[in-house]
Amino acid sequence: MVYLAAAARQANVSASIYDAMAKGHGYQEMEHHFREGLADYVACSAITATINDAVKTLELAKSINPDTVTILGGVHPTFMYEEVLASSAAVDYIVIGEGEITLQNLLEVLEAGGDPASVPGLAFRAADGAVIATARRTLVENLDDLPAAWELIDWPDYTCLVIPGSRLGTISTSRGCDHDCAFCSQQKFWERSWRARDPQRVADELAYLYGTHQVNVFLLADEYPTRNRARWEDLLDAVIAKDIPVYLLMETRATDIIRDREILWKYRKAGIVYVSIGIETAEQGFLDAMGKGLVIEEIKEVFDLLRQHEIVSEGSFILGLPDETPASINKTIQLVQQYNPDIANFLTYTPWPYVDGYADLEPLIRVHDYGKYSMVDPVLEPRNMGMLQVEVAQADSYRRFYMGKIIEFMTMKATFRRDYLMGITKLFMGSAFVMRKLGIGILGKIPAKVEELRRGKG
Repeated sequence: MVYLAAAARQANVSASIYDAMAKGHGYQEMEHHFREGLADYVACSAITATINDAVKTLELAKSINPDTVTILGGVHPTFMYEEVLASSAAVDYIVIGEGEITLQNLLEVLEAGGDPASVPGLAFRAADGAVIATARRTLVENLDDLPAAWELIDWPDYTCLVIPGSRLGTISTSRGCDHDCAFCSQQKFWERSWRARDPQRVADELAYLYGTHQVNVFLLADEYPTRNRARWEDLLDAVIAKDIPVYLLMETRATDIIRDREILWKYRKAGIVYVSIGIETAEQGFLDAMGKGLVIEEIKEVFDLLRQHEIVSEGSFILGLPDETPASINKTIQLVQQYNPDIANFLTYTPWPYVDGYADLEPLIRVHDYGKYSMVDPVLEPRNMGMLQVEVAQADSYRRFYMGKIIEFMTMKATFRRDYLMGITKLFMGSAFVMRKLGIGILGKIPAKVEELRRGKG
């Protein structure tokens, strides 16, 4: 948001940031906001799970002021622009790929009364209704050249719920990933490239946000922050040199934690307190098919290393793969219990409609409402399992994992890690949504068992 707002200002357009989700606003509050502002331009971004709401937001803006120019960007619109433009007349322009320079260019052209067809990285409808997609825009060469409008953020809206008195910010130290995981949309969006910011500039930004806006918890939005070992260590050293009391939360690859075993103390000294790792499954064959480049036997060492350095570990696991069986899911949960990450997420396999291989999986897809494509509910029916079986297995996985973890958390010595994990547990147990999901395995146990018997146990 801060980069796009700054891009608008580069085009001499006054900009503001309105984060309805962070404010807990629904469409009624959003309508009030749009009526107060009557903006000339409204822009928003979307992933697959939020595309319906993003389009509805732009439709709302248009209904209030038909002269408002609406702009949509993000991963889903980038690859599905024809479908999006066909679905709603309220979407005027779609930014394809990286957005900052294209947004600035588009606003400059529109303000000057020029032809949007001259703007690379854009899709829109021509006067006759035909969809025009301009030439692809090249990626920004130097990410540090992009200005950020941090002062436009309504900072009190952002807090890390498990760290009392915190203020949360999201920063990017790099963009992209050049790995080839079959289910991932990010490597395709970033054209299988990886670009990094200057480590000193990142450390300066952290210090600025801490000193000026009192941000003390930072989520690194990078898809792959640790790709280059030398650059990553330079970044850790630069942050350590700032000597600021901040917490950093990040995601990376398991192999890099093992690679960095000798400098994990620098992770912790720089403020890294939370590392999320995508493990996905206990079946090596499934991992190989997904292109993860991970060896199952190495996983336990990853979580052991993080635990030794008092870093909270999260493992993400995918259930309901096309060739999944009850037996393979049971093997995954047994592996999770054995390797013992602090936190485990059990996500349902969700093939994005624009990834390679989607056409081969389409016969297995049972849900076509993009609002369900959040990896929380199953949308694909495995060849050897029913949808209800996958839902029950997901709920059962959570129960089996966390029943033992709660006791473990309570008996830990009093450290930041224990407090963080207890805070996560309270939020987890206090969520009506989570309780409903966990109840699926109990309420649906008999029909799921019947379905398992009908298909033949995996």
